[in-house]
Amino acid sequence: MQSILSKYSNETYALVRIVSGFLFAFHGAQKVLGLFGGAGGDSGAAAPLVSLMGLAGIVELVGGLLIAVGFLTSWAAFISSGQMAVAYFMAHQPHGLWPIENKGELAAIYAFVFLFIAAKGPGIWSLDKKG
Repeated sequence: MQSILSKYSNETYALVRIVSGFLFAFHGAQKVLGLFGGAGGDSGAAAPLVSLMGLAGIVELVGGLLIAVGFLTSWAAFISSGQMAVAYFMAHQPHGLWPIENKGELAAIYAFVFLFIAAKGPGIWSLDKKG
């Protein structure tokens, strides 16, 4: 008998891709558009586009939306995964060895989730879906 988890694995994967993509895009909207508190947390300001924070925001906003809708999924996820790895080592790792002590859990989990999505591809409910 097929378990409920394996029966709905394609749908579950699609939900993980969609939700993680949109959540990532919200981080980009925060940095680029000044939404959700803005780049400073509660300043409501957008980061300058020609800055490290601005570039990160563009990758997050565009990459997150591409991942969520499933268009150019593997490329967007691979680039987003790399950005999160760089963010982890630049902003978090200098403050401690473990993600729990350096507050880098979110960057680490995004890096690995997006690496998985890059390897697995778009799946169902995506614009890239073949067939």
